[in-house]
Amino acid sequence: MDKMRPLRLAKDAMDRDWAEPSLDLDAVAAHAGYSRYHFIRAFKAAYGETPGQYLSHRRIERAEDLLRTANLTVTEICNLVGFSSLGTFSTRFKALTGLTPSEYRAKHVGRGTALIPGCYVMHWAGGYRSAPAGSQRNSGEAD
Repeated sequence: MDKMRPLRLAKDAMDRDWAEPSLDLDAVAAHAGYSRYHFIRAFKAAYGETPGQYLSHRRIERAEDLLRTANLTVTEICNLVGFSSLGTFSTRFKALTGLTPSEYRAKHVGRGTALIPGCYVMHWAGGYRSAPAGSQRNSGEAD
């Protein structure tokens, strides 16, 4: 059996469900049939980054696109891409891009560029996602 297949399936699940705040390390590891700690080691060995880092990259890439094209607040974009903490989102965004989300938008949105109205984006994305009552996780991310 191909040892990479379960890891590819888990990576595919992250690529498909990246915006789901409930997508966490346990869910992804179970998808691959690994324990959480064995999965972290195997994923990093295969792809050069932890599952949490990979998922953050996917979410930040989508946030970059929304910041360039949609008339949404940074908080709305934070929630749409699967982060439940604006602080975590902003910190990770700056670590990956070198700019805060607001700085990124200011740099990449030219004057006269028409942004997609936020109501259309929210309708397409299915609206706001809310954290379950009593949830204490900051970002809903796999580490």
